[in-house]
Amino acid sequence: MEVILLERIERLGQMGDVVKVKTGYARNYLLPQKKALRSTKENMAYFESQKAELEARNLKLRQEAEKVAEKIKDFAVSLVRQASESGQLYGSVTARDIHDALKEAGLKLERHQIDLTQPLKNVGVYDVRVVLHPDVAEMIKVTVARSQEESDRLANSYNADLVKPVEEEAKPEVNTSEEKAAE
Repeated sequence: MEVILLERIERLGQMGDVVKVKTGYARNYLLPQKKALRSTKENMAYFESQKAELEARNLKLRQEAEKVAEKIKDFAVSLVRQASESGQLYGSVTARDIHDALKEAGLKLERHQIDLTQPLKNVGVYDVRVVLHPDVAEMIKVTVARSQEESDRLANSYNADLVKPVEEEAKPEVNTSEEKAAE
């Protein structure tokens, strides 16, 4: 099925592109979410007449998303979960858990904006992508630990890894005359 995109969709196309997608994807997601129109002459004429308005609305939404991105830049959230001695969680951390933690921290985001490809199943520090707008995405740091103390320790070690001093390049060893005489 061919559709006209009403907004940029990642891995699919830009606003105004006519793309071919599977029927179920168009019928169940793109059309009900008003992200696309069926590709017909009437809809193409409608899109052309509404193009300026759609672009203005998209620009406004993008500016709002950029403001939120500034708020969550370098944002960190800590989740305490039960885990085995090896660090494997009894359960997992999902986008819903991260959403709830962000909500408690005072951020108003939708759960679908958290781009978590698979649940987190081990203790550690993870970078999770938050998609605020098709053109605006930000990374947040999620720390999963067994206790708050462990969470603080993991976060500090993660930050220390990020700011490692630049090591001097290894200099070739030069044998001095004293070392040669000793050999």
